[in-house]
Amino acid sequence: MFRIGIGNDTHRLVEGRPLMLGGVHIASDRGGEGHSDADSLLHSITDAILGALCEGDLGVHFPDSDPQWKDADSLQLLSRVVWLAHERNLQIVNVDATVMLEAPQLRPYIFSMRENIAEVLGVDPSCVSVKAKTAEGLDAVGQGLAVSAQAVVLIQS
Repeated sequence: MFRIGIGNDTHRLVEGRPLMLGGVHIASDRGGEGHSDADSLLHSITDAILGALCEGDLGVHFPDSDPQWKDADSLQLLSRVVWLAHERNLQIVNVDATVMLEAPQLRPYIFSMRENIAEVLGVDPSCVSVKAKTAEGLDAVGQGLAVSAQAVVLIQS
């Protein structure tokens, strides 16, 4: 049996917060605003897995009203959701994700992101695709006000 899930996540960029993407600290003067570490890439992947499991979204499992998730490491959140999949005897096959961010350039960080994600998912890095795009000056991402990510995941029994 195969299942597909789709996830997306957006965070406003603010001064004084680290920019975390794929569990990697990105050199930037602004980072994502959020209750956890605001890692849009990991949040979109986590939501995609939850979608494939028909288990709601991040807010259901890790509500921002719960202080235990304040500044939470999103790699740990992803790990908890992967555990849910494994409890159902489901395995991650592959992930394809895109980060939309006007600046800074993400190319130097992509392989580290893929390695971090692959390790938590229990797959080879060749099964994790991470792409980076700009919004060409359009919308909140293009104006440098936000970071956004989309992901699709395939899981199988």
